[in-house]
Amino acid sequence: MALGRRRRRVERPKAQIDMNSLIDLTFLLLVTFIVTLPALEQGVSILLPQAKTDELPTKNGKANTVTIDSTGRIFLNDKPTTAEDLEVTLKQMAAEDPDVPVLVRGDERLDYGSVMGVVKIIYKCRIRRMSLVTVEK
Repeated sequence: MALGRRRRRVERPKAQIDMNSLIDLTFLLLVTFIVTLPALEQGVSILLPQAKTDELPTKNGKANTVTIDSTGRIFLNDKPTTAEDLEVTLKQMAAEDPDVPVLVRGDERLDYGSVMGVVKIIYKCRIRRMSLVTVEK
């Protein structure tokens, strides 16, 4: 009768998540960040002079950067500006915080007067914490 018959078990589909595509995506993002990070740090591309330097003055890990490229264009925090606008902006920053740090990055190929013109603007704005950025020898 029913003794010879066995019931077959019906196998249900198992839920699985394929992790290969997620791992590939993770490595792709990691490589992307590794490649783009150096470009984010520099901003405006210039050739810095070489010298022995001390620690850069920063406040909470942040400092405002004034960059002068090889053609004499001025950038404040990687945004193009003029000398007059730079003076107005720095005066506002100094009014809010007299200890605001400013780093001056001048291209090595510039003449001395171009960099000193920007330094004079910084002194005129009464900024106390200013440093010239160089590349370590």
